[in-house]
Amino acid sequence: MILAAATTAAPAAVKVGAHAPSGPGLVGGFFALVLVLGLIVGLAWLLKRMPGGGFRQADGLRIVASLQLGAKERAVVVQVGDDQLLLGVGPGSVSTLYRLAQPLPEPAPAQMPQFKKLPDFSQLLAQRLRKDS
Repeated sequence: MILAAATTAAPAAVKVGAHAPSGPGLVGGFFALVLVLGLIVGLAWLLKRMPGGGFRQADGLRIVASLQLGAKERAVVVQVGDDQLLLGVGPGSVSTLYRLAQPLPEPAPAQMPQFKKLPDFSQLLAQRLRKDS
């Protein structure tokens, strides 16, 4: 009798994980990924449109040449209007080293190396099949 009363008074056994919230699933995970990527692209677009927020070069300034001198030091020739300045750039400092009397000549545009045209895959396959037979 006591045993029967104890079993009826005990709550029913609950399965492990029955009350755990379910995950977002495949569709929800894909939607979250698209949302995050869209947010990144949207913020990048907005950053470009904000005044002073873009990574544009200033009008009238142009880097003509640059030479790495050390791990963090460089020598840079900068075009400012019609003048060219040789600047020393280091960690935390920029100093004018020399004002060029004659501007540096414009470097020749880099040309892509010419590669020979590879034959089409179908031509290679046809040649290979002819050799094997």
